[in-house]
Amino acid sequence: MSNVSKASSSVKKTIYRVKNWAAYNRSLSARGSLTLWLDEAVLSSWYHAGAMQRGAQYTYSDQAIEMALTIRSLLNLPLRQTQGFIQSVLVLMGLDDLLVMPNYTTLSRRQGRLAVVVAVQRTKGPMHWVVDSTGLKVDGEGELKVRK
Repeated sequence: MSNVSKASSSVKKTIYRVKNWAAYNRSLSARGSLTLWLDEAVLSSWYHAGAMQRGAQYTYSDQAIEMALTIRSLLNLPLRQTQGFIQSVLVLMGLDDLLVMPNYTTLSRRQGRLAVVVAVQRTKGPMHWVVDSTGLKVDGEGELKVRK
C-alpha cells in the first residue's frame, strides 16, 4: 500500500507552451555562458612567495587556492572536476605553460585552513566573475558596469 495521499498526487503540473522557439533556444544557450576576468596581479601571485616554514613549503598562494575553492562553491563541483575546469580555463587562456593548477589533494588539504565565503544571489542575467588581487568577485550584469 502506498503512503502517498490522494491530495498530493492529484496536483497537476502547469504545462508551459513555447511560442517563440528562437528566443527560447537563445535563453537556454545563455545559461551556459561564462565570463571570467583574471587580473595580472593574480597571475603574478599564483605561486607562494611567503616566509619559509617548517616541513614542506607551499607551492601555491592562498589566493590561488581561494579562487579555486570559490569556483568550486559557485559551480557545485567536486574537487577533481574543479581541478579539470580550472586547468581547461588556463589552457583556453594560453596560460597552461606559465601556471599549473593545484592538484585536488592540495585543494582538499588547504581548504580547512582557508575560509571561503560565497555570498551570491542568483540573477536571471549573465554573471561576471572578476579575479583580481583581492580575490574572486561575482557580479550580476549591471553591477560591473555601474562600478566602472
